[in-house]
Amino acid sequence: MAGGAEIKAAASPNVNGKTEIWNGNFDPTAIRVEPLPPVVSEHGVEKPSERKNREIVLGRNVHTTCHSITEPEVNDEQTGDKEAQMAGVLARYRKNLVERTKHHLGYPYNLDFDYGALAQLQHFSINNLGDPFIESNYGVHSRQFEVGVLDWFARLWEVEETKYWGYITNCGTEGNLHGILVGREVFPDGILYASRESHYSVFKAARMYRMECVKIDTLISGEIDCSDLRVKLLANKDKPAILNVNIGTTVKGAVDDLDHVIQTLEECGFSQDRFYIHCDGALFGLMMPFVKRAPKVSFKKPIGSVSVSGHKFVGCPMPCGVQITRMEHINVLSSNVEYLASRDATIMGSRNGHAPIFLWYTLNRKGYKGFQKDVQKCLRNAHYLKDRLHGAGISAMLNELSSTVVFERPRDEEFIRRWQLACEGNIAHVVVMPNVTIEKLDFFLNELVEKRSTWYQGHVQSPCVAADIGKDNCYCAQHMSRK
Repeated sequence: MAGGAEIKAAASPNVNGKTEIWNGNFDPTAIRVEPLPPVVSEHGVEKPSERKNREIVLGRNVHTTCHSITEPEVNDEQTGDKEAQMAGVLARYRKNLVERTKHHLGYPYNLDFDYGALAQLQHFSINNLGDPFIESNYGVHSRQFEVGVLDWFARLWEVEETKYWGYITNCGTEGNLHGILVGREVFPDGILYASRESHYSVFKAARMYRMECVKIDTLISGEIDCSDLRVKLLANKDKPAILNVNIGTTVKGAVDDLDHVIQTLEECGFSQDRFYIHCDGALFGLMMPFVKRAPKVSFKKPIGSVSVSGHKFVGCPMPCGVQITRMEHINVLSSNVEYLASRDATIMGSRNGHAPIFLWYTLNRKGYKGFQKDVQKCLRNAHYLKDRLHGAGISAMLNELSSTVVFERPRDEEFIRRWQLACEGNIAHVVVMPNVTIEKLDFFLNELVEKRSTWYQGHVQSPCVAADIGKDNCYCAQHMSRK
């Protein structure tokens, strides 16, 4: 099915338990956000024992395939053997990258980019060490590009240029580490609250900063369960709250309801001077602003910081990210460094000065309209994938406003590695990015259907994943018989 093709009728449960049928062309501007209901047992609560523990399958040991470093021969300058040998290694590596890129579906990286125009800058060691807004004695930097990128994101998240501070990080994890650190510095005795489906870097931050961390249950969609948040906030009313709000969870692509979280805090007696909210928008933080009627992430609301990844939806060839916080908060972190002739308020010292230029280049080329077009393509293709999986009798779920399609975990680890699928327990997912075409999805689906015909024969049946994605999305034998 091509870009503007019609998608099959989809059904989704509403809050009253009824089914609402949607027909016609997919319009991402008309999506209504509703959390999926939690899966409950016969006694009304989900039992931990109902989820099967699966042994983690680690990747191959790289030592078996690493490229060793050897000393050049004495006469190598004359023979050129070493250069030829290295050229051969790099040529084979490039061929491998081309092949692996063809089968990349499980991780949220936009591989649709061309930065050939920036090759002329690779001869320079560009380092943005220190504060982006205060020039260092080190003159080979790209602060003028970095601040331009930060201003663009400040406008996107509705904060005035004079009232924000931020920097371009080395990855999304650094954005979370910084945002949570600011929250900890604002409230040294605060408790960190995060949903169980938050990115692992959030819990890493809690360990690094020795913070008390309370995990909050989630709905079946992966969204934070505000009823459980309420219970745990009330149990700790004497201490300030530092919250991580997910703008797209890692596995299911669920978006926490920021307004509901703020309302829950206020109803539990937390005034705005007693809580700090960090929004982890690694992937969807840059997608949601371009979908009308989507929940809005804005500094007009009482949030403390927002972070996104630059190598995900934007499509940057090196890991990077953007972290924005309020100017009033950053003073608790910053200190002057004479050696740099600048101010230190970042996690890292030296920072990649090439990344801001790559981000600046893409933001200028695409603009708001270009990103909106990419977002609509991703959502449309994600619906296509989900519908085709269901049509093939495969359990699958797609959250509204998400391009992450969750489905039953393939039985074959080699198939998982071939398509580079991200897995957790009984489920896997495909993240539909701008470079993922309908043709690529069809190729993947056809291979998956063919493989499943060999995995599930005789008495071997596909797994029940109702506890992971809900009964309505589970196509196991038990739940198919009830449809």
